[in-house]
Amino acid sequence: MANSKKENTNTTFQTGRVLLLSICHFIHDIYSSFLAPLLPFIIEKFSLSLTQAGLLSTVMQIPALLNPCIGQLADRISVRYFIILAPMLTAVPMSLLGLAPHYGVVMVLLFFTGISVSLFHVPAPVMVYRVAGNKTGRGMSFYMTGGELARTVGPIAIIAVVSLLGFDGYYPVMLIGILASVVMFIKFNDIPLAVKQRETSSVGKTCREMKGVLAPLSAIVLFRGFMHASLGTFLPLYIIQTTNDLWLAGISLSVYEAAGVAGILTIGPLSDRFGRKKMLLFCLVVAPIALLLFIRTAGWLQFPFLILTGFSLLSTTPVMLAMIQEFSEDGSSSANGVFMMISFLARSAVVVLVGFVADQIGLEKTYTLCAVVGFLGIPFVLKIKKAPRKLT
Repeated sequence: MANSKKENTNTTFQTGRVLLLSICHFIHDIYSSFLAPLLPFIIEKFSLSLTQAGLLSTVMQIPALLNPCIGQLADRISVRYFIILAPMLTAVPMSLLGLAPHYGVVMVLLFFTGISVSLFHVPAPVMVYRVAGNKTGRGMSFYMTGGELARTVGPIAIIAVVSLLGFDGYYPVMLIGILASVVMFIKFNDIPLAVKQRETSSVGKTCREMKGVLAPLSAIVLFRGFMHASLGTFLPLYIIQTTNDLWLAGISLSVYEAAGVAGILTIGPLSDRFGRKKMLLFCLVVAPIALLLFIRTAGWLQFPFLILTGFSLLSTTPVMLAMIQEFSEDGSSSANGVFMMISFLARSAVVVLVGFVADQIGLEKTYTLCAVVGFLGIPFVLKIKKAPRKLT
């Protein structure tokens, strides 16, 4: 175990491999980002309530229950093919949503998408940790930038395609994901991305060992999740309701995600220098304030506050992923799997709750409520335990 620690802490930042994983994240998450911008079309086609619409996101998150098992598997075998196949496995069901004959088929397609999402997102951060040397925050920032760029480009891209081909005719976009898997099979074939074989712990033991960081981060994810759900899932619908402008809705989501990219690239490296807890606390204070200001303004004046909200809210993820990996003994997929399960399930439950509340009181009041709830995550930053070892 000591040798493993030495290997992890003394390796230099391997830019090429980190960038490859970031590109994989980008290609995969372009497709998983389709749900929010397509939600207005799905709601109209099947005459759904906001509660039913929120349930779709939850169905997509259900496979997260398997994350700890996937993490244990990833600690024992090569996970190269998880990464290679993910773009194709996500692209196909997400490209068929417009052809679904009824609401139940949409749920099935999203469920299979969720399986692919888990297969990719559980082992990928561990790979990043292992090739990032002593710059874990920077590595996680690069990796998360791929995902946030995808959610920036994805909404505009899919709205453009649907505008040209129609909601029931955009399915050919799956070909890009299939081609991406073929290309990555070639590019990744000679890269030793298998994790080091190790004795894995049970899920319960992992939770007990990681309690000092898992418990407070889980609470933060839950309370932050209210803001995340209101914006990430319902922002296009909110803009359409207030402006009746489909393109503005897509642009707004892209602006929000682009701000997240800037935040990730800024906050992750800063956390290497100034500390994870300080940067996490900064983001959790700024995000709800910015969201409240976004709600209280109108028109183009909303965009600066939307940018500030995205910058602070979305940049917390690489910091938390770095904390999880540094707290585990030598970078564990099992630990990451447990955290990802908690994170996905918390967000899933929150999305349904936010949708239900929005059905009752409207999206604008719901946004205000979510911002207030976001403040509740701040005290838990102080409860995060220090990592048992220090990177040098």
